[in-house]
Amino acid sequence: MANEQNGHRTALVLFAVAVIFAIIAAFVTTVERVDKRTANNEAPPGTMGLAKLRPPLDRAPGQPVSGW
Repeated sequence: MANEQNGHRTALVLFAVAVIFAIIAAFVTTVERVDKRTANNEAPPGTMGLAKLRPPLDRAPGQPVSGW
């Protein structure tokens, strides 16, 4: 009976070690993908803002779009 308990204990220890390695591997792969940059208010050179310039519409608001 003692030998059987020792076998269960060995299996449990091996399983616990495997789980610990899996957790460490998951943590390491997750940390590698985290973006470590910080946000700032400075715009890159040559930009005036976030909005893109669009050509003006050919109609007034509320006017239907002319057919093709």
